[in-house]
Amino acid sequence: MEEGITRIGVSLPKNLLDEFDRIISTRGYSSRSEAIRDAIRTYITEYRWLESEKGEVVGVLVVLYDHHVKGVSDLLIDLQHDFHEIITSSTHIHLNEDQCLEMILVKGKMERIKVLVDKISAARGVMNVKLISAVKKV
Repeated sequence: MEEGITRIGVSLPKNLLDEFDRIISTRGYSSRSEAIRDAIRTYITEYRWLESEKGEVVGVLVVLYDHHVKGVSDLLIDLQHDFHEIITSSTHIHLNEDQCLEMILVKGKMERIKVLVDKISAARGVMNVKLISAVKKV
């Protein structure tokens, strides 16, 4: 093994791994490891960008979740009430029998929005959270 390389093990649901394999094959990756390294780099880049944003912003939180997971819908509603001062509106879309998409419009201090993003991201049943933001000109 190469110097500076660490081997890890990851447990994934079969359907997620199958989809990942299909995508990396289509994109021409030579191995899962190469694709996972790229995915981790992208995750780190997005996280660093999110962490570097400051001040007042407006944006949209796009949340994909499995509505069959017990409590996830209630948690998302509770969080929206807890963060009412930064949430201007939300839209709920039923994608299929299992998945829902919530678009939450936010306006306020980036520091507070980050807290909301972290709480939603950590929720069981949430599959993906993406913040699309623009720094508000004051």
